[in-house]
Amino acid sequence: MSTYTKHFPTFSIITITLNNLTGLQKTYKSIEKQSFTDVQWIVIDGNSTDDTVDFLRQRRTNTRSDKIPFSFISEEDHGIYDAMNKGIAQANGHYLLFLNAGDELANENTLKTLYPLTKKKPSFIYGDALEPQTNRKKPIYKASRRYKDLAWGMITHHQAMLYRRHTIRDFKLRYSLRYKIASDYDFTVRFLLKAKKIVYINKPICIFEQGGISQQNATLGRKEQYIIRENLDMIPQPKNLWILCVQTISWRLKNAAPAFYRGLKSIILKVIDSKNKDTTS
Repeated sequence: MSTYTKHFPTFSIITITLNNLTGLQKTYKSIEKQSFTDVQWIVIDGNSTDDTVDFLRQRRTNTRSDKIPFSFISEEDHGIYDAMNKGIAQANGHYLLFLNAGDELANENTLKTLYPLTKKKPSFIYGDALEPQTNRKKPIYKASRRYKDLAWGMITHHQAMLYRRHTIRDFKLRYSLRYKIASDYDFTVRFLLKAKKIVYINKPICIFEQGGISQQNATLGRKEQYIIRENLDMIPQPKNLWILCVQTISWRLKNAAPAFYRGLKSIILKVIDSKNKDTTS
């Protein structure tokens, strides 16, 4: 009598897309060239009207020639976070990584580098990110903040975070459809409140495509983060207001004088790191 054992891959990469075939193809190439292939790729398409569905059907037809197992859903949804919830429902990998159309893994060995970190089954793995710039040949290296600084917003790009599926399942975590911009922040905060072990890797995990909804609607994003901190009772109200003010001023400075902003931010982070080392030594 034969038995069938379902395979649970190490990683499930979930890609959300809508009418962005060029970006989706870029993401596909990034995943397909990975040296580590114990991966499941899931695409949730919002019923695109370009050639996205044809491309996805071709990929499904050519599954045997592709290194990475692949599946997709194409139907209307209630926005990006509804689509992410659909991706969670389809995933069976031990760790979930959200890499949307246009985003890429940092290099061909990214998953291979991450794999050893999964051995001890941490709840959460996060790292740094690369940000391409239109006026620069080399992307900007964006280092993550400490996860303990989550009150100040996302500690790194969402695409540089890996969530253990068992934690999501055990606590029935899903993205809230209440928030239009900051539901990833809400999800991450609630997840980390349940996380038992958190691991940081001092390497870039993703190449983040600029121009997403959080950047296009930064003001709304900050307001939603404020509401999330208030609803989850993360910090005292005066500090919550202070963070909102600092974020608003920082955003305006970043847009008015980006080079000055990066330099000032680098100095501030170095001072903070040195103080943290002093308090822990």
